[in-house]
Formats: sequence, C-alpha cells, structure tokens
Amino acid sequence: MNTKPILPVRSNGAKYLTQHATRNTPIHISRLPRRAVSAQSAIRNRQSAFTLVELLIVIAIIAILAAMLMPVLSVAQKHAKVVQAHLETSEIANAVQQYESDYSRFPISSDAQGMGDVTYGGVFQTPAGTQYDVGATNPVNGVIYTNNSTVIAILLDYTNFINNWNNDSWTINTNYQKNPKQNVYLPNTHVSGWDPLHSGLPMPGVGNDLVYRDPWGNPYVITMDLNEDNQAADAFYGMPPVGSSTGATPGAGVVGLNYQAGAGGGAGDYTFHGNVMVWSAGPDGKVDPTQPANQGANKDDVLSWQ
Repeated sequence: MNTKPILPVRSNGAKYLTQHATRNTPIHISRLPRRAVSAQSAIRNRQSAFTLVELLIVIAIIAILAAMLMPVLSVAQKHAKVVQAHLETSEIANAVQQYESDYSRFPISSDAQGMGDVTYGGVFQTPAGTQYDVGATNPVNGVIYTNNSTVIAILLDYTNFINNWNNDSWTINTNYQKNPKQNVYLPNTHVSGWDPLHSGLPMPGVGNDLVYRDPWGNPYVITMDLNEDNQAADAFYGMPPVGSSTGATPGAGVVGLNYQAGAGGGAGDYTFHGNVMVWSAGPDGKVDPTQPANQGANKDDVLSWQ
C-alpha cells in the first residue's frame, strides 16, 4: 500500500493539520496540543498570586509593628502630658507673682487676706481608694478652699462664671474689684467650657466652673505665702509625712522643701523658699498623705518649684 504524506497546512497561524490519506480510506485530521493559557496570562496569574501573598505579609508586618509601637506611643503621650503640666504649673506661678507685683497683694478672696499661707486645693483619690481634700488639711480662718476657681477668675479677669454655670453667676472678681486693671495673666490658657454638672469625665483646661485642671482632668493646687516670710507652706506638702524624708520632723526635706519650726519652737512645716507653689497630682491623679513626696503615689506629681 502506498501512503503519500500531505504537506502540513497552517490554519489561522496556530493550527497544524496532518492528513494521512489512502486511496480507499477517509482523511483523518488531528490537532496538535496547544498551551492551556498564553504566556502573558500565566505571567499575569503569577503576578496576582505574588501580590496577594505580599499583601498578607505587609499586613502581618504592620500588625507586628503596631503591637510593638503601642507601648512606645503610650509612653510618649504620657511624657507629653507631663511636659504640658510642668509648663502650666510654671505659667500659673508666674501669673500669681505678676499679679502680686501689679497690686501688692495676691489673687485671693477677702476672707483669706491677712492670714497665714493659703492653699487652694482639690479632692483627689488615694491609693487606699478614699477621697482626700487637700484644702481641708489646713483651713485658713476656718475656711476650706476646695479648688482654684477664685484664683483663676481673678487671673483670667472673669466677672461671671462661663455661660452662667450656676445660679450665682458672679465670681469673686465682680465688677473687676479684684482686677481693676482688667489684665489677663494667663493669656494662652485653654478654656474648655466643660460643664461639671452635665458632662462626663473632667476635661483639661478651664471649665465653666473656672477650675483650672491639669492634662489628666484634676485641679491644680495653688499655695501662696500670705504672711510674706518668703516661705510657702503647702497644705499637703507641708505635712511631715509628705515633706520629710523620714516621714517625721525634723528629718531632711524632700523635693526642694526645708523644715521650718513653728512659733516658740513648736511643730512646724516643710516649706518652699518662695511665695508661690503650684502642683498637679500627676498621671495617676492620686495623692498619699502617709508617704514622702518622692515615693508611692506622690512620686509622679508635677511641681512648679522643681
């Protein structure tokens, strides 16, 4: 039998046909195998697969870095607030001194005038979970000064509480009687307008009640030397358990304080050599009247004199 091959014929540039024919048999056509997908499609698929894997890797790396950075960011944020508190305590102390220079008196209410050193305090938590009123530890003329609103109203020259915060909307500076020159001694102070009667957690800055609060929402404590002996005795830091390194007199003072004996050699206080003290309870917002100032809950307090 004679078999005569027929030359291949290209069809559409991609198909090759091989025909084997005999005289008495039909022509059989066979198709050569072709690639399942083109080279370009294969490359595209491989690129898509790699992109998905890379995306998952990037997400995992970001998650790991975020977990590593969270503690760092928390520490940085805490440090920034401490720096801000230091700045604000210094600004308040300087404002009080400037006011005293202008008027030859301190920015206080009339019932405290002419008395011993006065502390405009605040209510804080203790490590034991109780509340501690700093102003109540050393009342002046029988009066407890629970917060700094009196001082701030004078220094900011407010005659009324913001937005008539309470029914008695007049401040101690009514008709500018405490600040007749109408000077503003804290020009860059953030006035939040926070309303303690109708809001949640306290906000930093000055609220509707004119209480100046630190970056953690607690009131700044302000002490002034009213007897003009250039020794300021804070109601909290002046106590031996706090101001003394040993917790008792006449031990050495801590955080820049020195022991000053009382009249006739009686029990005295730990004082700062100056006429103004301003401090914040710090990041934890707590005070401990049983611990020295450089220990425990008192260790993170922010002090204007340091």
